Amino acid sequence: MNILITGIHGFVGSNLVEALKKEHTIYGLDIINPAKDLSNENEDENEKIPNVDAIIHLAGKAHDTKNKSAADVYFKVNTGLTQRIFDWYLAHPTAKKFIQFSTVKSAADRVEGEFLTEECIPTPVGPYGESKIAAENYIIEKFAPEALKRPFHNFTDEDAVVDGKKVYIMRPCMIHGPGNKGNLNLLYGVVSKGIPWPLGAFENRRSFTSIGNLQEVIKGLLTKDVPSGIYHMGDDEALSTNELIEAICSALGKKAHIWNIPCGLMNGVAKIGDVLHLPLNSMRMQKLTENYVVSNAKIKAALGMKEMPVRAKDGLRETIRSFEGK
Repeated sequence: MNILITGIHGFVGSNLVEALKKEHTIYGLDIINPAKDLSNENEDENEKIPNVDAIIHLAGKAHDTKNKSAADVYFKVNTGLTQRIFDWYLAHPTAKKFIQFSTVKSAADRVEGEFLTEECIPTPVGPYGESKIAAENYIIEKFAPEALKRPFHNFTDEDAVVDGKKVYIMRPCMIHGPGNKGNLNLLYGVVSKGIPWPLGAFENRRSFTSIGNLQEVIKGLLTKDVPSGIYHMGDDEALSTNELIEAICSALGKKAHIWNIPCGLMNGVAKIGDVLHLPLNSMRMQKLTENYVVSNAKIKAALGMKEMPVRAKDGLRETIRSFEGK
């Protein structure tokens, strides 16, 4: 196949190139300046895009955990650029499959219940998740508008008003692997310095996405007859923060320093942080200790997979080794 990947030089894009280049011809687009004005289309540039069989749309403004990015930048890139790319896809008959990379944060900032499924009413919080759900809704409006009348916005090929095309909206959990520079890297930096983790009494569990599992899923979407729709993506096993720290220390050959300070005491410290504007406050405490488990049952069923090929801890171990430069 001829495949166009936007955001090709990013962490996920570069890993997908490695997974796909042996069997497919890859073309790439990337954003030089995420804050630039994307409202003016350049027809000459659009004409340079080759005829392709599939588009994997990764390019976007990543979640700024420090909250320093202006809200309009998220919408210019995550929503505006997606609209342009998807319009191009609909207008070109050779392009049969479109894979949109969204995020579980477009569905929910917090998980109520045991785990998050595709059967949830989207409730994003903040410009990152809101710009991503706006992009999802634009795609659905153009491809399967009846689905927007449903609370969950799920759609299938039966809803499509465009013949001969497949559309997949992927909502992955935090993706990690070699080359990743996200929150896992930050946690690794803290743990590798021997700084104790004081929240060991909180047994939270979170879903992650190993890049190896994501590569296999994308291969399947490209080559198999998978129904159009929204799909959540994550590893089979959810991990606690304590398990993450223990895995990092194990890879470093160090002893994990996890303090089991009573939860009530730490919550009290966080409330003091609210008043004194300390790094540990109630909001940050919630983010550090909450559960965020995501079901991957739908994507596995669609691809005929009994389990993901990479176990969560094995994928994590590979990521940690990349931090060490091994």
